[in-house]
Amino acid sequence: MNISIRKCTIEDASELQQIGYETFDETFRDQNSSENMNAYLEQAFDLNRVRQELSHTQSQFFFVYADNNLAGYLKVNTGDAQSEQMGDEALEIERIYVRRSFQKQGIGQYLFDQTLAIAVQSGKQQVWLGVWEKNENAIVFYRKLGFVQTGAHSFYMGDEEQIDFLMVKDLSAADLQT
Repeated sequence: MNISIRKCTIEDASELQQIGYETFDETFRDQNSSENMNAYLEQAFDLNRVRQELSHTQSQFFFVYADNNLAGYLKVNTGDAQSEQMGDEALEIERIYVRRSFQKQGIGQYLFDQTLAIAVQSGKQQVWLGVWEKNENAIVFYRKLGFVQTGAHSFYMGDEEQIDFLMVKDLSAADLQT
């Protein structure tokens, strides 16, 4: 399988909205009420909001392709685009989403490797993310990559408060050679 990545532009807003909605829905619908899921999807993937996020100078989106098929996307943030203020030395992975039909094929690892390259090229000292406490597969994946839980914060799915674990990976000299 040939995996490739492409930085998104404002012209990708509709396609990004669609894949964002689809991948979030298929990942979390079964674990949340329909009312809360629908409310969140409508708010988070509103086309105007997607355009604003794409236009933020400290956020970057990337599409990932498997054999020229759109398989998922990545969103990273620095500076004031981060969802928690972790400082100028940090890069946030806000979203790594892979369509279900492309999971377990190394695409998540590929996106993570691309994130490390972006962080290193930007001179960042750490990469961090928030992951839902009930998303056990993702937590295991991130721990294998060297992330450690350093805290937690609230995340609202509709009107339900949920907890995201904050996980951080310090970039070592070995990472700088990737």
